Formats: sequence, structure tokens, C-alpha cells
Amino acid sequence: MLKLFQEDIKRTDTVIRCEGMKALREKLDLVETEKFITLMRREPFDYTEWQRELWSGKYVDEIFNAAKNFSKHKKIV
Repeated sequence: MLKLFQEDIKRTDTVIRCEGMKALREKLDLVETEKFITLMRREPFDYTEWQRELWSGKYVDEIFNAAKNFSKHKKIV
């Protein structure tokens, strides 16, 4: 029950930033992380439009199977 309660608590901006930086550092080195942040700040980014383009022309089964494979193997096919 405690676990369910903890999942309902909203994480603070600071926690989200720290976890985001940790995720970046797991995949990129320090210079690439800084470059990524600079690129994101420089160029306007519309997440909703990106999602529309990302999944355009894909069937739900394809997206589901890709997500399942990623979750299982931690790689995109």
C-alpha cells in the first residue's frame, strides 16, 4: 500500500531534472550531454508534433511490439 501511495506523489522539478541528467549521463559523455542541452535550448521543440511524426504511418501493433522489445532488451529494433 505504501508503494502505491508513493507512486501517486508528484516528483519535484529538482528531482525530475536530476533524473534527466542522470539518464543523459548514462548514454552520453559530459561533452555530449552539454551539447544536447545547448541544442535543446537553441532550437524550439514541439513534443506533440514530434510524437505525431514519430508514429505517423505505424500501426498500434508495431508500436506495441517495439515497446515490448525495448523493455525486454533495452534496444530499439
